[in-house]
Amino acid sequence: MNTLARADFPVLRPQQTRWSDNDVYGHVNNAAYYLWFDSTVNGWLMDTTGVDIRMLPAIGVVVETSCRFVHEVTFPDRLDIGLALEHRGRTSVRYRLGVFRDDLLCAHGQFVHVYVDPATRRPTQIPDLIGKALDTLA
Repeated sequence: MNTLARADFPVLRPQQTRWSDNDVYGHVNNAAYYLWFDSTVNGWLMDTTGVDIRMLPAIGVVVETSCRFVHEVTFPDRLDIGLALEHRGRTSVRYRLGVFRDDLLCAHGQFVHVYVDPATRRPTQIPDLIGKALDTLA
């Protein structure tokens, strides 16, 4: 799936690499990509809904992530993290993400939220406010 392009993502959020993202091998460490994915999804949800998503009647917990690295990223790269909806169920959402330096796909992956009741931690329906936000990704 290395043929993904910026146009495949309805949302692109800017991301600046940091000096501390680089590892001893001279490129951004793999853990930084997962932080970008998490920040992209949750930042977009908060911006789109206009609320602190931690205060909703159900919260999205991450149950799965993946990342395939295609091209090296380093400091001081300016990136865009692409966000798209891959699948929406009753209690879960699978996002597709892409890391771009200009038009070059550097990495891509998936990020899955399962919505749970904050007290019981049992799966529950995606909150309506989140559902309306997800509609804008479709």
